[in-house]
Amino acid sequence: MTLSEPMTLVTDYVLAGVTAWLCFSLFKKNDSQKSRTFWALAFAALAAGAFLGGTWHGFVQSGLLWKATVLTVGAASFGMVTGSALAALGGAARNSLVWLAGGKFVLYAGWMLWHDEFIYVVIDSGIAFAVVAALHLWRFNPWILAGIGVSVAGALVQASGFTLHRHFNHNDLYHVIQIAAVLLLYRGARRLTDSVALG
Repeated sequence: MTLSEPMTLVTDYVLAGVTAWLCFSLFKKNDSQKSRTFWALAFAALAAGAFLGGTWHGFVQSGLLWKATVLTVGAASFGMVTGSALAALGGAARNSLVWLAGGKFVLYAGWMLWHDEFIYVVIDSGIAFAVVAALHLWRFNPWILAGIGVSVAGALVQASGFTLHRHFNHNDLYHVIQIAAVLLLYRGARRLTDSVALG
């Protein structure tokens, strides 16, 4: 079998492996903190998305595989927003934001079942990052803010089409930048504790 984009497959799989390990480490550390549990689920979804995306780039560009890839990214957004809400807010504000995050994911998933354009993944992720950044400015977590900043920088590099080498394109560079981003996000997620208002 000839790989269609071998380096993109490799960098996606490395990103998947790193993120899966961070997910495992966060689950192992978890001591009944729901905020960290949702962040661990977000890492699990990101790892799955990177693995599926690498398979799509490297082996088979099927519609079903692409749908699964974009849906996992939406699940990751849901996990990040929900975990952050549980850590930063309490009471009605927390509950409302968790319900909104769930509703956003349902709408996104329904939309992506009938659409394939990556721009919708960018929009969904952008909304999630904006909410997560606001929450961690409110209950200050510099590691998560740094992770979001690096993720945004990586997305801009990917969108620019900047290529270091003909065998290392903008997608490959994005995956390398995302490895740094998930390491920062993990460092921040380890520090999370549930809001005292959770009860």
